[in-house]
Amino acid sequence: MVGKVFKKARRDFMFRYGRRLRQMEHWLVAKLAIVLLSLLRLLPADSALNFADRVARRVGPKVGRHRVAVDNLRLAYPEKSDAEIEAIALDMWGNMARLAAEYIFLDALFDFDPNAAKPGRVEVRGIEHFVEIAGEKKPHILFTGHLGNFELLPVAAATFGMQITALFRPPNNPYLADYIHSTRRSSMGGLLPSSTGASFALAAILENGGNIGVLVDQKFTGGVETNFFGRLCQSNPVLGMLARHYDCDVYPARCVRLPGNRFRLEIEDKLTLPRTEGGSVDVEATTQLLADVVERWVREDPGQWMWFHKRWEISGRRRRKRGQAKQTSQDAQ
Repeated sequence: MVGKVFKKARRDFMFRYGRRLRQMEHWLVAKLAIVLLSLLRLLPADSALNFADRVARRVGPKVGRHRVAVDNLRLAYPEKSDAEIEAIALDMWGNMARLAAEYIFLDALFDFDPNAAKPGRVEVRGIEHFVEIAGEKKPHILFTGHLGNFELLPVAAATFGMQITALFRPPNNPYLADYIHSTRRSSMGGLLPSSTGASFALAAILENGGNIGVLVDQKFTGGVETNFFGRLCQSNPVLGMLARHYDCDVYPARCVRLPGNRFRLEIEDKLTLPRTEGGSVDVEATTQLLADVVERWVREDPGQWMWFHKRWEISGRRRRKRGQAKQTSQDAQ
C-alpha cells in the first residue's frame, strides 16, 4: 500500500516538474525570439529581412525539423537531386525567417494603393473579387495556406472594405502566441484560435452574413483523409461542412513572395464545389479539392511552404475513413 502511494506521488511530482520545465523552455524561447525581433526593428526593413533570411539559412539545417523537411521533400519530389532538395529546404528557412521578421514591419511593408500610378512593394490580383465580396451582403469563405506572408491577405481585404475573421492554429508556445497576437494590426481583422467550439463561432459569423478565412494546409487529427502530394494525410473538414450548411461562395487566396522583398496577393475565381447526388456540397470531396489547390500553389513555389510540418503524420484515437467522415458531417447538419 505504501509502495503504491509512493509511486503515485512520484508520478505526480514528475508530471508537475515536466510541465514546469516545458513552461520554462517556452518562456526562454519566446524571450529570445522577442529580443531578436526587437534588435531587427532597429534596422531598415529591407536590411532586417535580408539579415533574418541569411541567418535562418545557416541555422535552419542544424535543427531537428530540418530532417523532417528534407524527408518530406524527398517523398514529394522523388525526381529531384539531393542538392535541389537542400536548396528548397534552405529557401523554406529563409521564407520562415522573413515571415517572423515581417510581423514588426507590416506597416512599412504594406504599401498597396489601388489609385497609385506605379506599383509598390505589394501588388494585388483579383481586385474585382475583393470589391465584390466586400459589397455583397452575404457570407463568404476564403481559404489559404502557409505560403509567403499570408498575414498580408486580411490587410489587403481591409483596404477594400472587407471585414474578415480568420481561423488559425496558434503556436504551441503560449508566450509566442501571445506576442504574435499582440503585434497584429487592428486592420488585419479578427482572429479565432482553432480549438473546441471554433466551428460554432465560425458558423455564427456566417449566420450573420460575415466573412471567414481558413488556413487549410495543416494536419488535423481525426480529420478527413485526403491526398497531398500523393500521400495520405488528415485534413480539417470544417470548411466543407460550413459551405454546405450556408451554401456560400468559397474563394482561394494566397500570397506569393517576390524578389526584392515584394509580394503578390491573389484572390482566384470562386470554386465550383463538388456536389452529392442530392445537390448538397460534398464535404469530403470539397476537402480534397482544397488540398489540390494548395498543392498546386506549393508546386509553383515549393520554397515558400513549411515542409518541416508533420503534415502526413496519421494520428489520433481513431482514423476516420472517408465514409466515416461523410457520416459525421451528415450528422452535423
